[in-house]
Amino acid sequence: MSYSIDANLLLYASNASCPEYTAAQAFVLDRARDPDLCCLAWPTVFAYLRIATHPSIFQRPLSPETAWTNLRGLMDLPRVHLIGEEDDFTDHYEAATKGIVVRGNLVPDAHLAALLHQHGVNRLYSADTDFLKFRFLELVNPLEK
Repeated sequence: MSYSIDANLLLYASNASCPEYTAAQAFVLDRARDPDLCCLAWPTVFAYLRIATHPSIFQRPLSPETAWTNLRGLMDLPRVHLIGEEDDFTDHYEAATKGIVVRGNLVPDAHLAALLHQHGVNRLYSADTDFLKFRFLELVNPLEK
């Protein structure tokens, strides 16, 4: 079985000042022991880099080097596979978003959902309930007790 991780969990795991830090960090660190395949999407990688290093978002943003090192630690795990768009991506985007009005902040979520659809990934770990709109996804929030 495979799954993916949303950028919000990676961001929580990198920000010691947020209340979700401990649980998110434990979740991310536990990926090394997970026997399932983690399909990490390139848009998630770049969202993390953009937000974690942004001085208008964080009082103490990560340096680009630290943010990249954090990602490499995850990407280098043997059960982590990076995924991106393949030739038939537009068909999967249309299938994943059928019946959903995609605009504004839902656009990057739809992009990620379509990528997961294309690669046959049905489970997403995220604290973002907007992903419930994509009916094929099983949304799991590892921060909920």
